[in-house]
Amino acid sequence: MPDHARETSLAFAAPLVALAMGHVLSNMVRTLPAITADVLGADLGVTAQVLASLTGAFNMSFALAQVPIGVSLDRFGVRRVSLCLLAIAALGAALAAVAGGAIGFLLAQVVLGLGCAGMLICPITLAAKSLPPSRFGLWSGLIQTIGNCGMLLSASPLALLVDHAGWRAGYWTSAGTSLLVLGLVALLVHDRPSTDRSRSLGQEAGEVLRIAVSRPLRGAAILALGSFAAVLGVRGLWGGPWLMEVKFLSRVEAGNVLLLATTALVVGPLLWGIADRRIGHRRALLLFGHLGAAAALALVVMGGPGGPFGALPSAWDAAMLLVFGLLIAVQPLIFAIARSSVPTEQTGKAMSAVNLAFFGGAAVLQAASGPVVAQGGIGAGLLFFALATAAATILFFWLTPRAT
Repeated sequence: MPDHARETSLAFAAPLVALAMGHVLSNMVRTLPAITADVLGADLGVTAQVLASLTGAFNMSFALAQVPIGVSLDRFGVRRVSLCLLAIAALGAALAAVAGGAIGFLLAQVVLGLGCAGMLICPITLAAKSLPPSRFGLWSGLIQTIGNCGMLLSASPLALLVDHAGWRAGYWTSAGTSLLVLGLVALLVHDRPSTDRSRSLGQEAGEVLRIAVSRPLRGAAILALGSFAAVLGVRGLWGGPWLMEVKFLSRVEAGNVLLLATTALVVGPLLWGIADRRIGHRRALLLFGHLGAAAALALVVMGGPGGPFGALPSAWDAAMLLVFGLLIAVQPLIFAIARSSVPTEQTGKAMSAVNLAFFGGAAVLQAASGPVVAQGGIGAGLLFFALATAAATILFFWLTPRAT
């Protein structure tokens, strides 16, 4: 069957959509603290800076899990790995819902990070192994588009749920979602694990790290370090406090603004995937998208109190965050560059290497943003992510061959 015909078949698309629903869950739980930061911090008895460190534990455990997940995907297959991870995610969400203090919430974030660690690369790996590299870019964007719907759920819908039932209800909802997706994956996903056992687990784990620092992937890994950190810095932590504490919006009003920005993060990956398939030039697309996103985030801060434009109305924040979401949504093409750089049997490891950079950078930069905010305010934290994204983009362009 021709590639274009197979891509439109239900047998091809249904397993990918089921796996992508796990990424919906992952995005929902990682961005939930942004819309609940004030009540969550007060209930746990921690400051905003401590809360940043607690939520950063999600990203750290997520990043540390990438190496074993990459090995497991190539060795045991997507189905087994995803079912195991979804069960762990359900446990983590339940632990967060019953957490009585900072230690309990920290444990929940660690477990959630482990469980969600493969929610993106499971469908990405299945698609990458099923398609030639030239047709993979569109599906990487489509999977991200589906997965980013989880951020839509943690905007206005969960803001209303939190106002009426408390932040714990958000995590109970996440636990139920985990079990629902687990059932869908068990029903729809069937793949064949590798039969090659010639190398030890230690050798395969080392291969993930070697791929991450190899010349073909080095620039992409550096870009990933700053790319997703900016998304989580805005959507997962400081976006809500900026709108509520600096721009004085209510929780639901702030949720509506974040909903608009998140809509861009949902639509954007698919648009960039179409652009990749039709015009190519992934390196140039990634450069344009990330530098533009960094500029849009800086413009958000410039429209705040004390900025060069003065305190602009919330419509300015909505517009700039919309632009930010559309442009930063180019990041799935980083996976496409990684896929084109390795043979098929190393696909899972290459996807994990990129994801390791995505979330390792997010964990480090999110934790580093806490002291920045303590010294300079929330605006300084947002500007910190804008500068980090711009610096990573410039290094990517320098290190990545023009032919990529």
